[in-house]
Amino acid sequence: MDASLIYPQVDYNNYANYSPNKPVKLAVMASGNGSNFEVIAQAISAGKLNAEITVLIYNNRQAKAAMRAKNWGVKTVFINHRDYQIREELDQEIVNILQIHDVEIVVMAGWMRIVTQVLIDAFPRRIINIHPSLLPSFKGARAVEQALAAGVKITGCTVHLVSVEVDSGEILIQAAVPVFPNDSYESLHARIQVQEHRILPLAIDLLTKDK
Repeated sequence: MDASLIYPQVDYNNYANYSPNKPVKLAVMASGNGSNFEVIAQAISAGKLNAEITVLIYNNRQAKAAMRAKNWGVKTVFINHRDYQIREELDQEIVNILQIHDVEIVVMAGWMRIVTQVLIDAFPRRIINIHPSLLPSFKGARAVEQALAAGVKITGCTVHLVSVEVDSGEILIQAAVPVFPNDSYESLHARIQVQEHRILPLAIDLLTKDK
């Protein structure tokens, strides 16, 4: 079964009117391996995405995303979420960093923290997240394991606008992925990641193009 893309009806008039000739300034937020960061950088380098990544914010010193960013010449900022007593304080510091770097769109690519209204209000309808399920199914952590435990035949991945309620924002793009009888977490996750890498640049493109 080939994976398929699902585009909901999107009112593009709700998005900012970015100039088609001026690269949109992106920030990527990541906690782990950073493969989605790499895909975004590759899409920009190949001329498939009219954007530039101005900063990577990461909250795990072992995150490979930071090394990927440095390899691409992208500035990195480490922020230790454990230094903040409440989430709103963490998000305000993130907002400060994003504003310093003139960020227009924020891409959460494996950012393993719940965000607050502080961050959302600073970048309304300009924060997206990629999640390894066909939302609204299997929200939250361990979505791949949830799909396997439920015995579903199809799962996938979703890029959505970020809202206060976890994994509940407006859906931009989804890709369906079949679940095979002998799938393990590793095999299913690997196939989902292939589709994540396919749809994330497309979702960013939705927000950066004039419509």
